[in-house]
Amino acid sequence: MDWSPTLDTDGPVYEGIVAALERDIASGRLHRGQRLPTHRALARALDVDLTTVTRAYNEARRRGLTDARVGQGTFVAENRTRPASRTAAGIDTDLSMNLPPSPIEADLEGRILRGLAALQRDHGFSDLLSYQQAGGSMVDRGIAAEWLRRRVPTVQADRLVISPGAQSALMALLLVVTRPGDVVLTDRLTYPGFRSAAASLGVRLVGVASDGEGMDPQALEEACRRHAPKAVYLLPTIHNPTTATIGLPRREELAEAVRRHDLVLIEDDAYGSFEPTPLPIATLIPERSYLAMTLSKCMAPGLRVAHVLAPDRTAASGLANALRTVSQMPAPLMVALVSRWFADGSADAIVSAVAAEAAARQGLAIKALAGQSYAAHGKGLHVWLRLPATWTRAEFASHVQRQGLAVVTSDSFSVDGEPEHAIRIALGAARSRAELVAALDVLVVALKSPAYASRIV
Repeated sequence: MDWSPTLDTDGPVYEGIVAALERDIASGRLHRGQRLPTHRALARALDVDLTTVTRAYNEARRRGLTDARVGQGTFVAENRTRPASRTAAGIDTDLSMNLPPSPIEADLEGRILRGLAALQRDHGFSDLLSYQQAGGSMVDRGIAAEWLRRRVPTVQADRLVISPGAQSALMALLLVVTRPGDVVLTDRLTYPGFRSAAASLGVRLVGVASDGEGMDPQALEEACRRHAPKAVYLLPTIHNPTTATIGLPRREELAEAVRRHDLVLIEDDAYGSFEPTPLPIATLIPERSYLAMTLSKCMAPGLRVAHVLAPDRTAASGLANALRTVSQMPAPLMVALVSRWFADGSADAIVSAVAAEAAARQGLAIKALAGQSYAAHGKGLHVWLRLPATWTRAEFASHVQRQGLAVVTSDSFSVDGEPEHAIRIALGAARSRAELVAALDVLVVALKSPAYASRIV
């Protein structure tokens, strides 16, 4: 209640209040959930009209900086919330897309505004609005390599390719590594984006059996003998959707099998920023591995920036050429912004804030789902929830959708048409922790309800 903003002298007063609020949140002077002065109290403290403060608070709420609670007051928001209007009709909470949360501590919007202003001041935008190299400039690759090397010590700038998101990278990698009709081995449940990329290129995916830790090395050996695959696609860290993380001994076994059968490894490290150990499998067999590392899960998907570590300089050049075919180039303005964040510490602050919020939401999920059958990783963005036999997957998803909640069933991830009886819950997609708790309550009530209830009209 003792917050008093320091206003800039230029511009409307209400905008100065909003700007001060944003600055003080970014600096840590204000923290999530902190109660702000009432409209009247702040108007008296600043000696301005009540309507000025009301306009400022309304604008702050529109920008996602604050929450207004009826009968309680105005509070600093916990997240920069996504408008409910962005969800599909009839859906109040969409937990089907695996988004990172956007905690207020990350200050994404503030960092974007300050970063773009610095880019304009230092370099201007003209060069960033023209065509650039398909795999990113050597300057940007060098900056990225230095930042990524803390997680992956083998990163070298001349082996690194910058891509407009991981999906474009996966498509380009399939163009480089495979031809129509080739076989690529994956987990029996795998990332839907890779499934769709393979299908569009006529590449056949074959699912390999896994256990609670991930792909079974013996099953991989057998699949290699039976199908003569060209490559294997793995998500060894916080697997999507099962959340499994493969330990180092098994990573070594899988790496040896890949080497022995002369395969190419495509490793998707989308969640590696949340769980930096053990090292990627690609570091064990770098001469035959492509390691894709996206910022979509640890920062924001709208940045559309991902990095791929290729086996060598020649392979990196070939991948860059394939990316030119798929998407021409990464967006230079976004790459320049991300490079600045890598250099000035903003990237570390954003990842740290997102990771902390992800862990907090996992804690809420563990509490809400007590007694249910599920798999989770304490640092991940999603939960793999097994359904009771009384429900079909389609019935359960339809039932909760009628309650305003969207989830995705295991069918979307299945390679061989025999998916587990489960759904994935994307915890980061909820606009706030309160919304997530309410959504989890809908799920738990549905799990305890008889399936026939969903058929009652």
